[in-house]
Amino acid sequence: MPVLTRLIPSPLVVDIRPGALDDLAGVLADERISQSGRLAVAVSGGSGARLRARLEPTLPGATWYEVGGGTLDDAVRLAGEIKAGHYDAVVGLGGGKIIDCAKFASARVGLPLVAVPTNLAHDGLCSPVATLDNDAGRGSYGVPNPIGVVIDLDVIREAPARFVRAGIGDAISNINSIADWELSHRVTGEKVDGLAAAMARQAGEAVLRHPGGIGDNDFLQVLAEALVLTGVAMSISGDSRPASGSCHEINHAFDLLFPKRAASHGEQCGLGAAFAMYLRGAHEDAAYMAEVLRRHGLPVFPEEIGFTTEEFVRVVEFAPETRPGRYTILEHLDLKTDQIKDIYADYVKAIGS
Repeated sequence: MPVLTRLIPSPLVVDIRPGALDDLAGVLADERISQSGRLAVAVSGGSGARLRARLEPTLPGATWYEVGGGTLDDAVRLAGEIKAGHYDAVVGLGGGKIIDCAKFASARVGLPLVAVPTNLAHDGLCSPVATLDNDAGRGSYGVPNPIGVVIDLDVIREAPARFVRAGIGDAISNINSIADWELSHRVTGEKVDGLAAAMARQAGEAVLRHPGGIGDNDFLQVLAEALVLTGVAMSISGDSRPASGSCHEINHAFDLLFPKRAASHGEQCGLGAAFAMYLRGAHEDAAYMAEVLRRHGLPVFPEEIGFTTEEFVRVVEFAPETRPGRYTILEHLDLKTDQIKDIYADYVKAIGS
C-alpha cells in the first residue's frame, strides 16, 4: 500500500491574537506541553524582562533565565543552565536573538520550544533555523521547529515600528525567493517542493496585497500568520529555499561588506526583492512591490539606508558569493559592474522618487 500523504513538521499550537499572552499558562497545559508547569523561560534584558513581572504569577513552576545576547556562546551557556534542571519545555520570550538562543538551547538539551516573540522583525520566529553570532561572524544552525507559537498582538503593537516594518520586508521578499526557486528548476533542474512554495508565496502575497498598515490589528494578524507560515514552509522543504533567494543574497552581501553600517534584515531583503524582480524583467511587479514597501515606510533605494549607488553595485556584484550553490536571477544573469550600474539606473527611473 503506497503512502499517499506525508507528515508536515509544524507547531502543535499557534495562538495569534490580542491578549494571547494572558492565556499562555493555559495553552501550555491544555496542549499537554507542560502540565506540570515546569518550564525554563529564556528572556532578554529588554522586552522579555518587562513582561516577566506580568507573567511570573501565572507560571509559578517556571525558572527564568536572562540571556545577554544572540551569540553561540550565549546559547551554549543557556543550554548548560537548562540541562541542570528538570523541565518539560523551554519558552523563548523576547526578540529574534532570544528566540534563536532558546531554539538552539532547547535542541541541545532535547526539549520542545515554545516561541513567544515580542516583535515581528523576521520569519525566524517559527523556522527550523537558529541564527547566532560566532567567532567567524554569523552562523545558521538547524534546529527543530517550535512546538508552539504564541503571539500577543497587543505586545507587538508596543514594539518599535521599525521591527514591524522589517517583518513586512522579509515576508514580501518571499515572492522573489519563489521566483528564483522556479528559475532554478527551469535552468538547473532543482526540485521545487510545491507545497512549501505555495505556502511561502501566499504568505508573501497576503502581506503585499493587504490594504492595512502597521497600526491595524487585522494587518498585524496577517503579517504574523505570514511569518509563521513561512517558517513552516522552510520546515517542509528542509531548507531556507522558500524564503531565501537573490534578495537574501543581497542582504547577506550588505552584512558582510558593511557590517557596521548594514540596515535591518527585513529592510535589506525588501529592497533586494524589488530590485531583483526588476532584474528578472517583472517590471510591473517590481513597481508595485516598491509602492507597497514605500507605503509601509520601507526603503526601495540604497540611498535611503545610507549607501551610495557605487556601494550598492558592489553589493549586487558580490551577492552570489554569499550562498555558493544557490541559483537565483543573480547567478543566471552573471552581471558585471557596468551592467549592474546601467540596470540600476533604469530601475531608479522606472520606480521613481
